[in-house]
Amino acid sequence: MTGPRQAPGTRTDTTCAPGTAGLGRLHLIPVGLGDAPVARWLPPEAQAAAAGLSIYIAENAKAARAFLKQIGTERPLQEITVHAQDADTPVADIRQWLAPLRQGRDIGLVSDAGCPAVADPGARVVAAAHAMGAEIQPWVGPSSILLGLMASGLDGQRFAFHGYAPVQEGERARQIKAWEQHSMRHKQTQLFIETPYRNRAMFDTLLQTLRGDTRLCVARALTTEQQWVRTRTIAEWKQHPAPALDKQPTLFLFLG
Repeated sequence: MTGPRQAPGTRTDTTCAPGTAGLGRLHLIPVGLGDAPVARWLPPEAQAAAAGLSIYIAENAKAARAFLKQIGTERPLQEITVHAQDADTPVADIRQWLAPLRQGRDIGLVSDAGCPAVADPGARVVAAAHAMGAEIQPWVGPSSILLGLMASGLDGQRFAFHGYAPVQEGERARQIKAWEQHSMRHKQTQLFIETPYRNRAMFDTLLQTLRGDTRLCVARALTTEQQWVRTRTIAEWKQHPAPALDKQPTLFLFLG
């Protein structure tokens, strides 16, 4: 598959001079948040850079190849190496995967969705590349955390992203209440996500647990045609039908 025409000044792993001290660069390439045209969430220069790489480190190899197929690549997909890593991947393996940087070759890092190394195990890869003295090239692209925060109208100066809340109902409610108390004390927006099929259960827990005057934002399917973002107090949410969240990637944000 042929990718987009390379933008002026864009370096790939084969056509440009190597980075610092002859090392290649680690490219941090965002991946789409859902079903949407590439042009909506990835600038042409970033797309061209991603299309020219022959080595990737990914959170999930299958998802990475789907991303590469979507953006188009300069070489056949079967000629592109994809290493899969998670929070338990030995550092020795990561260093071995980054070894081509010492030969002046560039490597791409991608997450399953959104920006790599942000709420993502890819941060360990970036740290290893820094330890080698390699240059890091972050590219502009979607982050559900930032997009949701921007659209929420909640405090964007002080915020914390917690990942997932506990699964067990009682423990989940206690954790949410603790986050609310912290939010009230520090005027800090709280952000977290949920497995899509549990979104409705999470929404119900939020309505049952949070104070009536706490503001809750629900940001669903950001950057896609199904995108929907609303911020209301808990008391106001209780006066409206529950939003359709089933099987849709959703970010929850609240400020007490």
